[in-house]
Amino acid sequence: MNHNTPLSPRPLRHLSDVQQRVMTTAHLRSRGVSTADINTQCRPGGSWQQLLPGVYLLRPGPATTEERLHAVLMYAARCPVAEPAVPAQPGAAEPHAPQGYTDAMITGLAALALHRFAAAPPLLSLDRLDVLVPRLRRLRSTGCVRIVRTPGMPEPVQLGGIPVAPVPRALADAVADITDAGVVRRLLTEAVRGGHCEPAAVVRELTHARLLSRPHVVDAVDSLLAEGRAIAEDRLYRLVTEHGLPDPVWNVELRLPGGPLLGGLDAYWPDHAVALELDTRAPRQDDDAMWSEYARKREHLERLGITVVHVTPRKLRDSMEQQATVVRTALMASGDRDPAAYVVVLPR
Repeated sequence: MNHNTPLSPRPLRHLSDVQQRVMTTAHLRSRGVSTADINTQCRPGGSWQQLLPGVYLLRPGPATTEERLHAVLMYAARCPVAEPAVPAQPGAAEPHAPQGYTDAMITGLAALALHRFAAAPPLLSLDRLDVLVPRLRRLRSTGCVRIVRTPGMPEPVQLGGIPVAPVPRALADAVADITDAGVVRRLLTEAVRGGHCEPAAVVRELTHARLLSRPHVVDAVDSLLAEGRAIAEDRLYRLVTEHGLPDPVWNVELRLPGGPLLGGLDAYWPDHAVALELDTRAPRQDDDAMWSEYARKREHLERLGITVVHVTPRKLRDSMEQQATVVRTALMASGDRDPAAYVVVLPR
């Protein structure tokens, strides 16, 4: 038997090219390849090679990046793609393979590289690939695989057939091992500037990973939140100009004549008594307490006859036209409301 000999009469056309080159012990045995045959093929100078425990590359030479990724997932997944084929439905021409990898996904720097982060090193340069698995899986890090455990698996993003952790989770797993403050700052900044996610999602994952006790991470997060705020404000300016809304006064404080401050607003239309507020709360703060503060301010303003439109950075990013409609509706409805109380508008 050599590497050109068919493994089995079973067709392999249902597998991708890389899945025909990278296989597990179970899959090889299902094709009629014995343990002795596997050991013979993997001897020094042989046609095959063992990449990881129970995972083989059916050709000589260095593994490609794609082959490494699939090998790592086959090692870590509960039900990898390259396991024995599932019987076809009646009338089907040939068996079909299970879809996807269960309970395993690429995370950390490798995931960020797959998400096309310029600040992440190329996949070829990574000696280790991080794989996220459920906390109770019995697996150990070995070779190029580092097992990262979690009590709750996120929904993976499929990139070229590879299950990849979403950007916030991948960032947290990458930052956990990075001590260079500049690298951390570049990765977090690119996540926001590149439109991969909102700052709140990143900070939430860093909080769950207990990384905000590290000074260089805290400094990067402060910059990230400032960056996110600036991007959200720019989108808000675009919302007004690109959708033909009347110009508001920007970044103001309201107060009752001779009374206390009513709070700051990102935009205010005095002639319509309509206020707009961006929700850029930092997840490090007590969400319940912060939301209560938002709610109290909104209720107070609305008792004075001022309509408050509450917008999140994510809504501005994903549905700007819809948010413009919400603001326009509030402005148009102002003529049907009782006049608002007189308030003093101050620059913030």
